[in-house]
Amino acid sequence: MRSAEITRNTAETKISLSLSLDGTGRSEIHSGIGFFDHMLTLFAAHGFFDLSLRCDGDIVVDGHHSVEDIGIALGMAFKEALGDKKGICRYGTFYLPMDETLAFVSLDISGRPYLVYEAGEMAPMIGDYDSELTEEFLRAFAVQAGI
Repeated sequence: MRSAEITRNTAETKISLSLSLDGTGRSEIHSGIGFFDHMLTLFAAHGFFDLSLRCDGDIVVDGHHSVEDIGIALGMAFKEALGDKKGICRYGTFYLPMDETLAFVSLDISGRPYLVYEAGEMAPMIGDYDSELTEEFLRAFAVQAGI
């Protein structure tokens, strides 16, 4: 089974995460940042993988450490769960029209990480989530996963 369990403890965060790539989209997410939990829940649901995540972070300061460290831990989990990558489609491109936006993702699970992030203007805060942290999350995830 393609799965991984990651524990990551730093001065700012304590993270425990379990991932099953061969899941059904179930998730139990507790980052302390409501909208970020929502994003990760939908990521798991639409990706059809199971994700359990708990992060105790210094969110009274801000969400930066929690969001970035979750990206690191999730990327590590994906890399471990993919193992030798046998049986996967290495490349993928996807367009998603959502309300007044069009999302586009093109990825290569090559082992050579790189991120190009181009987003239009967004509300600076979505609930208690700082939207500028989205790029930090994706970069941390891509680097650790080798995507």
